[in-house]
Amino acid sequence: MAVDAGLGSAYPPRWLGWAIVALGLLILYVPTFYELAQWAWQQEDYAHGPVVLGVVAWLIWRQRRNLIGADASNPAPTLGIVLVAVGLLAYVIGRSQTVILFELGALVPILAGAVLAMSGARVLGSIGFPIFFVLFAIPLPGIIIDTLTGPLKGWVSAISTNILYAAGYPVARDGVVITIGGYELLVADACSGLNSMFSLSALGLLLMYLMARKSVVHNALVLIAILPIAFFANIVRVVALTLITYYFGDEAGQSFLHQGAGIVALLFSLTGLLLWDAWLAHALRRPWCA
Repeated sequence: MAVDAGLGSAYPPRWLGWAIVALGLLILYVPTFYELAQWAWQQEDYAHGPVVLGVVAWLIWRQRRNLIGADASNPAPTLGIVLVAVGLLAYVIGRSQTVILFELGALVPILAGAVLAMSGARVLGSIGFPIFFVLFAIPLPGIIIDTLTGPLKGWVSAISTNILYAAGYPVARDGVVITIGGYELLVADACSGLNSMFSLSALGLLLMYLMARKSVVHNALVLIAILPIAFFANIVRVVALTLITYYFGDEAGQSFLHQGAGIVALLFSLTGLLLWDAWLAHALRRPWCA
């Protein structure tokens, strides 16, 4: 019997197999997503989680023809089943021990294994980025946050203080506490810039994937610029909040402007990354970098 690779008449068992995979994923992860929605996704630090998962679903949907088409005719069931088994083991450990890193991270080997088992390595290569992108939905482990937050807060507070001092403001710093006028501002964990770096890294990689630049030099320079741009945008955020407090008082600095400053910083950094990408596309328009 011939196999039609079209969407409307794909070989029935392949559709049935993907339907079973989708049902299994729903059974596994609807409780996980519900629990994340109750705590993690309500926090500013992790609110990007559902957006990332939505992007993953959209990217996989864009590759649906590869999943059921002619390229999916060379499956690797043995390796695929092994990967799925590893993922399920990680899920069970994470679910039973409340380790979200394992519980949500298990989605990566489960998806990769399912694609390998049903569609083969070639299709997995074409759909690898969406599966990798799942990692950005996982809340950062506490040990990473604790290790990076302290130094970042110190750098942000020191640079922000130096900028304000150079501009002539009566400002001083004691550790991560900035004193300006009669006000003291604590550079808290949320102001370290770690979350901005994480979010911009996700957006930057997604941009690179969707733009599909052929230049290795271009992609490398965009990748290198992500963290410095996010760090600079966070310094702008801290300087702005310090000036708001200085001119309008502590209540203004702790009002909705404080939350809005984080969104503005992310938009500022994303704009900077887009401008950098556009400039590189113009500057590197040479045969050797194509």
